[in-house]
Amino acid sequence: MDNIIASRELQVERKHYYIEFRENERGRFLRITEEAHGRRNTVIVPSTGLNEFNAAVDAVIVAANASNNATPAN
Repeated sequence: MDNIIASRELQVERKHYYIEFRENERGRFLRITEEAHGRRNTVIVPSTGLNEFNAAVDAVIVAANASNNATPAN
């Protein structure tokens, strides 16, 4: 049985996201669930990979923001 240590819920447009930090007999992990249009997708990240996962997400967001702010070439 999983124990929920921390959780947040978020709605973006028509999608619902559930972000939970959980623990079970095998260890701790982050579970991100997306529900949209009757479908559910889940990503599990072991706690040992959270710093690397967070760094990768941050890097992608920085790159996306940079490309959104880039001036189009003439």
